[in-house]
Amino acid sequence: MREIIFDTETTGLDPKTGDRMVEIGCIEMVGRVETGRSYHAYFNPDRDMPPEAERVHGLSAAFLATKPRFAQSADELLAFLGDAPLVAHNAGFDFGFLNNELELAGHAPISLDRMVDTVALARKKHPGAKLSLDALCTRYGIDRSHRVKHGALLDAELLAQVYVELTGGRQIGLGLAPADTAASVSTSDQPATNAPWHRPSAGKPRREPRPHVASPEELERHRAFVAGIQSAIWNN
Repeated sequence: MREIIFDTETTGLDPKTGDRMVEIGCIEMVGRVETGRSYHAYFNPDRDMPPEAERVHGLSAAFLATKPRFAQSADELLAFLGDAPLVAHNAGFDFGFLNNELELAGHAPISLDRMVDTVALARKKHPGAKLSLDALCTRYGIDRSHRVKHGALLDAELLAQVYVELTGGRQIGLGLAPADTAASVSTSDQPATNAPWHRPSAGKPRREPRPHVASPEELERHRAFVAGIQSAIWNN
């Protein structure tokens, strides 16, 4: 299943009072494994940047003034999102800003049915514990030493790792040999037995499975050993 892990940075806390989204970072995952595809963009909010918000993410009004407006990038973003579930930390906040920008740009809002909130997942899995992204990174041993300030793409990358842990752990991405590798092995190379077959390393001959059945001599020695046991409980 394809999923998008995303995070936003904003000018404040409430789009209903005029706050705007100024950055979005998205990470694509398929089967809870990162594919390497991402989407990242800054947006000109056409307003000032409150100092308290700038202290959080470091994005100044001067820096953002050179960036495109959200409406100019909306189609590209929507194409990347597709119809995948959207995973965010405290997702109601990010959905609120994303849908506000979409509506201002003349697009339909994204259905909340697609929302996956990692705060809700963490609260269920770790009741009473700290649920911030930093706290969850610490809990799961995820390195965040390079996170000096909040950044949408960086936080999405960290959240992708946290999400895997919240939904089953890192072993979820492990599996058997890729299908294309298995398909490239001719069935004529396999032994005509029911024993598991392992492709030999290059330059090394394949070895038949080692027999693990006792020989007649070993069975006779075992019978003699058992017969010599005194006061055996199975004779009572």
